[in-house]
Amino acid sequence: MMMKKSRNHLFRIAGYAAIFNRLDKGGDIIRPRAFEAIKPNLPLLWQHDPMQKIGTIDYAKVDKRGLRIIASLDDNKRAHEAIKLLKQRAIEGLSFGYRVQNSQGTKPRELLALDVAEISLVTFPMQPLARVHLVE
Repeated sequence: MMMKKSRNHLFRIAGYAAIFNRLDKGGDIIRPRAFEAIKPNLPLLWQHDPMQKIGTIDYAKVDKRGLRIIASLDDNKRAHEAIKLLKQRAIEGLSFGYRVQNSQGTKPRELLALDVAEISLVTFPMQPLARVHLVE
């Protein structure tokens, strides 16, 4: 997949921020309809830190596997560090910050509707399969 870079962005990444129907490290299972109301232009953060925005989510869509994203990385110090780590494959996890709108059960808890506030590049994702799969 070829991704077009804009002048204000250094690199783009693609991957999955969430994987459906799999138990995560926190005891949650995300169901496919959980992302029906995802907002456009979510920030891409470093390790969920709201003071460290490293880019913008350009594309966030649900497919059969999960929440697929494409993000542009900004031209700032932390984004440059992230790009270096991504190229070295030293970091590749994705995660998202959210509020639960609807869930059922406990251990595991099924997440049925979520309000997503941000997506982050992280060292240790709650869902081990939520990963960057392309850096360009």
